Amino acid sequence: MKKWSLVSLGLLALASFSLGCSQEAETKTPSVAVDSSKYLLTSEPEGAQDVIAVRESAQDQDEVVVVGRIGGSENPWIDGRTAFTIVDPSLQACSDIPGDQCEKPWDYCCATDKLPGATALIKVVDENGDLIKADAREALKLTELQTVVVKGKASRDENGNLTVLANSLYVRS
Repeated sequence: MKKWSLVSLGLLALASFSLGCSQEAETKTPSVAVDSSKYLLTSEPEGAQDVIAVRESAQDQDEVVVVGRIGGSENPWIDGRTAFTIVDPSLQACSDIPGDQCEKPWDYCCATDKLPGATALIKVVDENGDLIKADAREALKLTELQTVVVKGKASRDENGNLTVLANSLYVRS
């Protein structure tokens, strides 16, 4: 009897875990309306550095101004959040290469060996430092391969990855 109770308990836990995972996968994060004028600059901030330069020099919590192109993977966006990756402007997107027919040139598949040291994660945060719960494509009207100049605070992890907690950004035309 005790053996069957343990087996039943195990099956119940497995079923709960499976149900929990499937519910989580189906749940979409709600997006909120954002006043984009609070975050989009009308003029480019001075002192912008390329992603590679900022990766090499910025310390955790440094104020930075970094420029890059939105991309670095097939999906550079964090769905439902104002977060995305940018790539150093020195790297060529596939669409910059004459004759290249890449369907998603923002993934930089022609420069994957250089991407690890040339990307940064951008998180646009509110005045409290919280990530905005809105999709950057909708809230800030951003698209892949746009060049953005981002102002914010550097955040480094133990692997040297760079995240910029951005308080504003400028979109180059």
